[in-house]
Amino acid sequence: MNTVEPALRDEELARLLGGHPLAERLRRTLDRYPYRVAESAAAREPYLYRRLRALLAATPSAAELHADPEELAAVLAEAALADPRLGMALVTQLVLGQGSLLRLAGSPEDVREALDAVDTGELRIGYLVTEVGRASSHLEAGTVAEFDATTREFVLRTREAADRKFGGVARFPGPRGAVVVARAVDAEGRAGGVFGFLATLADRAGPRPGVVLGPSVALSALPLNYHRVRFDGLRVPEAHWLRDGARLDGRGRLHDPRSADDRLRRTLSVGQELWGVLPTVLAALARRSAVLAVRHSRHRATRAALAPGTPLLAHRSQQRALLGALADAFALSCAAARARELLLAARESDAPGAAAGFAPWSAVSRPLSAYKAHCADEAERIVADCQRRCGHAGLADANRFPGYHGFARAFDPAGGDSRLIRYDLGRALLEESPGGESPGGGPPGGRPPGGRPPARELPAVPADLADPGWWPAVLTRHQHTLTARLRRARAERAGGGATPFEVWNPLLDQAAELGATYAARLAAQDVPRALAALAPGGPYHEPLTALAALAGLRAAERAAGPLLRHRTLAPGDLAGLDHALERAYDRLLPHLDLVEELFEAQ
Repeated sequence: MNTVEPALRDEELARLLGGHPLAERLRRTLDRYPYRVAESAAAREPYLYRRLRALLAATPSAAELHADPEELAAVLAEAALADPRLGMALVTQLVLGQGSLLRLAGSPEDVREALDAVDTGELRIGYLVTEVGRASSHLEAGTVAEFDATTREFVLRTREAADRKFGGVARFPGPRGAVVVARAVDAEGRAGGVFGFLATLADRAGPRPGVVLGPSVALSALPLNYHRVRFDGLRVPEAHWLRDGARLDGRGRLHDPRSADDRLRRTLSVGQELWGVLPTVLAALARRSAVLAVRHSRHRATRAALAPGTPLLAHRSQQRALLGALADAFALSCAAARARELLLAARESDAPGAAAGFAPWSAVSRPLSAYKAHCADEAERIVADCQRRCGHAGLADANRFPGYHGFARAFDPAGGDSRLIRYDLGRALLEESPGGESPGGGPPGGRPPGGRPPARELPAVPADLADPGWWPAVLTRHQHTLTARLRRARAERAGGGATPFEVWNPLLDQAAELGATYAARLAAQDVPRALAALAPGGPYHEPLTALAALAGLRAAERAAGPLLRHRTLAPGDLAGLDHALERAYDRLLPHLDLVEELFEAQ
C-alpha cells in the first residue's frame, strides 16, 4: 500500500511541497538524458544544450510560465534537481533574460522574435548586470548605451576595464545574447537612467563586432561558461531598448517619467520574479538532500565500537542532524509557498516604489528580497549538513551534493547580494518603525520572557516551546529588541554634523542582524500558517506538526546566543530547550518513512 497517496490528495499539501502536474512530464523528459558530469567544457555544453532543448519543448512559453508562479517555480525546481547547472542556466535565461523582455519592453512586438527564438532554444540569452571592478556596480552602471539619432540605435561601450561585465555566456554555435544593464545616454550626451538592452553577443561565426569575450572563468562549484565581457561599439536597435515607459523624441532626447532611483528599481524589478520562485527551487534541493542523506544513513552500516553493524541512522547524533534537516527543509518549503503567493500579489501593482537606500533591493520588494536572502542561506546550510553527514559519498559529483550546494551558495551574491539585502532591510525597518512599536506588529498582550514589562503590540510567547507559534513570537520580540538597539546606536552617532557614512559604517552589522531577523520572522510565521491551511487529520498531520515544532526548536538553538545577549530571552526561558528537542526527535522518528516518501513524491 502506498502510504503517501492519501496525503497527496490534499491539494494544499501538494502545493506546499512544490508539487505541480507539469513536474512528472518534465521528469520523464529529463530522464532521457541521465545525469552525468562532463569532463570538459567542450563536452559539457552539448550535453546541457540537449537537455535544455528537450526541457523547453516540454514546457509552455515564457509568457505563459511568467503568468503562473506555481508553474514557473515547478519548471525551475525540476531542472535544478536534475542538474544544478541546467537549473542555473534556466534561471538566467528564463527568469532574468526573458523576464526582462516580458516586463520591460516598450512593446511586446519589439521583442517577439527574440522571445520565440529563446522559447525554442534557437537563441540563448543571459543577464549581464555585474561589473568586475566595483562593488555595487548596479547602482551606478559604468557600461553606457549612447544613442545614435541618425541610425536610431544604441551603441554599447565599456569605458574602463573596471566596467567589464561578468556573467554566463553559453559556449554554443548558434546566436547568443544577453540583457545588458547599462546607463542610457541620449543624442545630446545627457546621461539618463539605468535600463536593460537586448544585445546579440555572438552568432555562428563567433562574437559580434563590438563584443570582446574574455577567457572563460572557471567556477568549479557550478561549472558553466562564465566570461568577462567588454563592449566596444556594439549596436543595439532602438526596439531592443527595454524602455518601459520612457521614450526618445525625434531629436533623440530621452524622456523618462520615473526618477533615476525609481528607474533603477524598475529595471531591476525582474529580481522579484526570481525572489518569488527561487525559494521553491532551494526548498526542493533541501528536501532532496535530506532524503538522500537519510537513505544513505539507513543502508550504511558502521563498524564503530559502540554498536558494530548498526546503520548510521541508528545513532542519535546522525538522527539529530538528518531529522533536523528534514524539519528545516519543511520550514523552507513553507516559506517558498508564501513567496510564490507574494509574487502573484506583487504583480498586481508596479507603481513607483521607495527610493533605494544602501541597495535597491528592498525598494523593489522588501518581503521578497528578504525571502531570497533567508532561503539561500538556509538551503546552503541544509545541503552542506547533509553532504557532511554522508562522508566521502557526499563529495562525489554523481550524488549531486556538490552541485546542489554550489547552486545554493551561488545565490548568496547572485540575484541581489544577500548581505546588501540585509543591510538595506535593517535600514528600511528602522526608518519606518517609530519608537516603542514592534516592526513586526501582532496582537497586544502577554508578558515578555524574562519578566520584563509587556511591549506594545507584541504577541504573547506561548509557554510550550513545542507550540508552532512559540518561535515566531520570539522572533517578533527579537526584531523589536534589535530595532530599539539600532535606533539608539544611530541616534548616538547622528549628531555633530556626521555624514551618512560616518553614522552607518559602524552600524552595518547591526542593520544586517535586524534584516536577517526580519526575514527569519517572516519565514517562521509561514510554518503555522501553512499547517493551519492543511486539511485536518490524515496520515501526514502528525509528522508535519512534528516537523514544524522541530524546525522552530532547532532555529532557537542556533540563535540562542544573540537571543540571550540582547535579552530578548532570559536563561530560564531556554532551560527546557534540550529536553524539548529530544522529545521532538522522538516524536518524528516513527514517521520517518512517511516523511521520506512524502518529500520524494513531490
